[in-house]
Amino acid sequence: MLEAALLFAAGLMGGMLNAVAGGGTFITFPTLVFIGIPPVAANATTTVAALPGYLSSAIAFRHDIRRIDAAPMVRLTIWTMIGGALGSGLLLVSSNEAFSVLVPFLLLAATLVFTFATEVRRIASRWQSVVRPFGLGILMPVAIYGGYFNGGLGIVILAMCAMWGMVDLHQMNGLKCWLSFALSLVAFVVFAVGGAVAWGPCAIMAAGTITGGYAGAPVARRIPRDALRLLIAVIGFGMTAIFFWRLIQGA
Repeated sequence: MLEAALLFAAGLMGGMLNAVAGGGTFITFPTLVFIGIPPVAANATTTVAALPGYLSSAIAFRHDIRRIDAAPMVRLTIWTMIGGALGSGLLLVSSNEAFSVLVPFLLLAATLVFTFATEVRRIASRWQSVVRPFGLGILMPVAIYGGYFNGGLGIVILAMCAMWGMVDLHQMNGLKCWLSFALSLVAFVVFAVGGAVAWGPCAIMAAGTITGGYAGAPVARRIPRDALRLLIAVIGFGMTAIFFWRLIQGA
């Protein structure tokens, strides 16, 4: 019961954070690892568990998403799913040992991108004049990364939106949630076929992400973002330190 409560709470918080600002993986992935699930399976499970949360968040942002033309939305969705499938397949051929070595560095990179998200988007926006809006050149690497490791994906997508010239944060959040859902959907298929998902913990955590994902959208419009971002950054750096410590201990 305690483990189930922990998984639900992690999913609830992770789903809300993903809807509000991203960074939910900083909570869900370590929780799965700490209860004993191998790193590759934990990463696959946290991606699948986030799937319904992304969908509920996208539904909550549906009015913002509808303001994007249908043609680019269809194209973006298809290419995101292709990139996500490639990244997910890459994860399946990674050993737990190799992935465990990469995890602290991936968490650190994701936390740095999250912490300096404003600066990242500001720098990204300077590339508007040389980046084709909704172009594949940026989307594909982002989608492959998201299929391989879901951490910090929301922030990376928001930076990508800034590079495309988008300025409406609610519309950017809606697109972020929809593309994350599309990516997680194809990852779900790949991971399920590959037998990489811990289904029991996944179901409990997914129930939490649904609740947190839908509740997070209205919260996103009124929560003090600076305080929230500080909290997520502290969690991200803390989890990074713990995984570096685990890596050193296991060396």
